[in-house]
Amino acid sequence: MKRVLLKLSGEALAGDKKTGFDEATCIKVAEQVKKLTEDGIQVAIVTGGGNFWRGRTSETIDRTKADQIGMLATVMNCIYVSEIFRSTGMQTNILTPFVCGAFTELFSKDKANSCFAQGQVVFFAGGTGHPYFSTDTGVVLRAIEVEAEVILLAKAIDGVYDDDPNKNPNAKKFDEVSIDEVVARNLQVVDMTASILARDNKMPMWVFGLNEENSIVNTVKGKFNGTKVTV
Repeated sequence: MKRVLLKLSGEALAGDKKTGFDEATCIKVAEQVKKLTEDGIQVAIVTGGGNFWRGRTSETIDRTKADQIGMLATVMNCIYVSEIFRSTGMQTNILTPFVCGAFTELFSKDKANSCFAQGQVVFFAGGTGHPYFSTDTGVVLRAIEVEAEVILLAKAIDGVYDDDPNKNPNAKKFDEVSIDEVVARNLQVVDMTASILARDNKMPMWVFGLNEENSIVNTVKGKFNGTKVTV
């Protein structure tokens, strides 16, 4: 495996606190990603923003403005996690689809490939840059653009279930499920827009629990305990 895109949910980054950052969790992620880079695997990162903001948190403000706050939440997350990565000795860069002054650089496929060639871990912040598109859609879009081999979805839950396991103790976990079934049954691995984009561009997704010991490295090395979404 040469290039992967790792999606870190904001909730997973927050750990038990459910908001902000759990530094110990972020350091564990960094240590695992460093092992991948030392094995020659190029890693891109997308973070959610749910530890700070969700687009429909407020019923008062305009949806476009709410989504813009969400995009900025992902930029904050990427700046923080990028610095944690640097503290372990990795080189990083943050690319956004809009100008953020000196905080980030503007995304292009050429710029991303240049960063990969220099051995950097590349953070894609700010989603697609447009309202009404979730971070999920940004994840799939960037994975397709930079020709990642797979999307690694590190979540607070350890795979894909046929029902919400937090509400239904009898929910069944899938070891493998096709993207067609995900779309047909609305299994919400990612949102519907992102699911269809992944299906149409044949982008596989592997879903696993971030809080499991060494789960990122194990997933890439084949010791997988989550759900593979096949195309």
